[in-house]
Amino acid sequence: MTPRTILYTGKGGVGKTSVAASTALAIARRGYRTVVLSTDPAHSLSDSLETPLGPAPVPVADNLWGQEVQAEAEMERNWNAVQGWLTSVLSDRGVDRILAEELTVPPGMDEIFALLQLKRHHESGEFDVIVVDCAPTGETLRLLSFPEVARWWLEKVFPWEKRILTAARPFARTMLDLPLPGNDVLAEVQRLVANLVEMSEILRNRERASIRLVMNPERMVIKEAQRTFTYLNLYGYLTDAVVVNRVFPEDVDGGYFAAWREVQQEHVELVEEAFAPVPVLRAPFFEQEVIGPSMLARLGTEVFGGREPQAVLYRDLSQELVMLDDTAQLRLKIPFVEKAEIKLKKVGLELIVRVGGHKRNIMLPSALASFRPREARFDGDTLVVRFEKEMPHENASHEEARERVSGGTTAA
Repeated sequence: MTPRTILYTGKGGVGKTSVAASTALAIARRGYRTVVLSTDPAHSLSDSLETPLGPAPVPVADNLWGQEVQAEAEMERNWNAVQGWLTSVLSDRGVDRILAEELTVPPGMDEIFALLQLKRHHESGEFDVIVVDCAPTGETLRLLSFPEVARWWLEKVFPWEKRILTAARPFARTMLDLPLPGNDVLAEVQRLVANLVEMSEILRNRERASIRLVMNPERMVIKEAQRTFTYLNLYGYLTDAVVVNRVFPEDVDGGYFAAWREVQQEHVELVEEAFAPVPVLRAPFFEQEVIGPSMLARLGTEVFGGREPQAVLYRDLSQELVMLDDTAQLRLKIPFVEKAEIKLKKVGLELIVRVGGHKRNIMLPSALASFRPREARFDGDTLVVRFEKEMPHENASHEEARERVSGGTTAA
């Protein structure tokens, strides 16, 4: 059976490694063969589990294995021929060989190579559940956008490029003083791209794979999580839960911490508004550091309560964005909302939607920077917002003005 895959990502320092490790431990204790692996170049999974980990899965507890993927080993397996060719080209141009080797790996590629381990676990059949502690959100988003470009190269470019380079190779050294890549280099690149496309398909299987966002109840962290959430929906990746970590408990002492708790509660309400109807899970700010099996078990209990941690906790894409040349359409699930006046306000890349007494804050992709909302209507339980590209003569101050659009023809 296809293993269940859960990816955790979030801004650096929010505690995603602890949440990922606690999830894996909770699943393993339910009898599922579980592996938790870190693809973050700055590994901290070993510290969280209090077990030395390596590039291959290491037993941690009953039904639980841990792994810290070493990008260098993956690059040797997937990039060796390409790296050798690029190094020789740069060395021939007088670049120091050590520096040349560093320059042959584009930024962000180490994360891509590391995640190929996920595909390997899928094919092995050794595990029921795979939990991934991903790199911070910026690197993760680069990874998620790459397979779309890779697919185009695989289908459109590689079949012709290989024939052209094969024919041109005898003349390249004479005419260009540049060695063209050999067939082994082209084959390696093609194999890597194909693997990335297959991995993308694994992560887009909404019945078996999902992403969970971890954040702290802080405004800047929440805003970044919203942007990530928008892009995940844009690329078709399912977010089945968000985890708000390090929330001060109700019995926190008064004074300084009471004021902080009040601010946190406001931010938690913002999270629930921004991500609904995706489940919002909470974890308290514990009295001690979350390290080792005992504290990880406590964290897992707090996060999931009576929920099954391995389950897909939400199954629909709550946002869908379709872009054409001069228009765009955002479909936003807002269940249990009666037909009512819709109020829209776009400030920069943030769209604020009010329907009756409900409010949603949505971070739009940068491609919509020059678009403004023109129309909103209901389609069942889905709000449909139409955007049009702003003409040069239109006043940019509209972003600060409230757009009022009447409700559609169908009640939710």
